[in-house]
Amino acid sequence: MKSKSFWAITGVIILFFLFAIAGVYLSQGTRKESPEIKPLIAESKMKISSPIFEHNQTIPVKYTCDGADINPPLIISDIPEGTKSLALVADDPDAPMGTWVHWTMWNISPDIKEIKENETPSGVIEGMTNFKKPGYGGPCPPKGHGVHRYFFKLYALDAALDLPAEADKEAIEKAIEGHILAEARIIGLYRRD
Repeated sequence: MKSKSFWAITGVIILFFLFAIAGVYLSQGTRKESPEIKPLIAESKMKISSPIFEHNQTIPVKYTCDGADINPPLIISDIPEGTKSLALVADDPDAPMGTWVHWTMWNISPDIKEIKENETPSGVIEGMTNFKKPGYGGPCPPKGHGVHRYFFKLYALDAALDLPAEADKEAIEKAIEGHILAEARIIGLYRRD
């Protein structure tokens, strides 16, 4: 007479094979090609650059709290077809209390190819920053905190944004969801010793 453990092991083996056979049988002829997953942001050649600093290079003092604290000039190129407006967010993810917002603006005309030094293009709305005011606030990391990165993020949108002037980065990010045609960025560096 065979032991109970023998029958238990035999039963488990039989069940395993039954499930394996059923799995093979059910998977044959029923497999469907999964639809192609498209990214939210289409590949784009859109660029944002600056004539006064290269990507991942130091932002000149003139454009920081240690200088004139004015916005740097930015060059915009290769805006995708169908763009109705652009939005810009500049922030510092290395701030000790979390990401610090230095500049927000939206409803930039797609015809704009340059944001000039210390100027806001006509018709553009500048939103609130962590400085509790609209407009540009330059890099100003705590002394001795090391190098901070300043991301200037440009978004090409398929619509203009209907936001109040006091809107902040979070409101902008929520408003652009589902409207981003392309994104470009340049990172500038700054430290205070």
